[in-house]
Amino acid sequence: MDDLTGKVALVTGASLGIGRAIAQALGKAGAEVAVNYLRHEAEAEEVCEFIRRLGRRALAVQADVSKSSEVTRLVKTVEQGLGSIEILVNNSGITRPQPLEDIREEDWDELINVNLKSAFLVTQRVLPGMRARHWGRIINISSVAAHTGGVVGPHYAASKAGMLGLTHSYAGLLAREGVTVNAIAPALIYTQMVAANPRARADLIPVGRFGKVEEVADAALLLAGNGYITGQTLNVDGGWYMT
Repeated sequence: MDDLTGKVALVTGASLGIGRAIAQALGKAGAEVAVNYLRHEAEAEEVCEFIRRLGRRALAVQADVSKSSEVTRLVKTVEQGLGSIEILVNNSGITRPQPLEDIREEDWDELINVNLKSAFLVTQRVLPGMRARHWGRIINISSVAAHTGGVVGPHYAASKAGMLGLTHSYAGLLAREGVTVNAIAPALIYTQMVAANPRARADLIPVGRFGKVEEVADAALLLAGNGYITGQTLNVDGGWYMT
């Protein structure tokens, strides 16, 4: 089902990169989209304008999704502006490529909070509405690093591996309630994050090139429109990790 007409979606970290592409793809499929951002206000408004030109409603909302009070404000703003959230894409995340010996406790805490805790906080906040309607789609953007360790560091890999555990647990608990929970594990999708990491090289990928944000967005659309896939991880990684 690629027709999501009238569904309300929230994409965290949607002003740039993968989140931006997913938000735009959801708009093309007919969804009303809330574009969460932390710092890039102009870029978030550009995404909203793109979606509005498609004839859909869009709303940009600034919030730090690693903080529960801001998550509460974010979801309330979306519900007031667009309606109850039916599709959630937990995309917000940061990388911090560092030599192993330079990783500090503060670095660990920040990556866990932004990449993993945020997914828990937002999911917990939108779940009551999904469960009441017996319909919901939750998509967590993990990483190949969850499987292989990746090219950033153990703090990043641990945060992304945690998202898979989160996905499996929610999927099992919610399977009979009409709420599906899945993950996407991309690898070396060409974004600002990848461009800034000197360890990210296209020759690491079996297909021999960086991925495109639109290729991750395609996977997100599949999961948003399918009610029979749950508890799964789609590896959009050019063959780096093969199951």
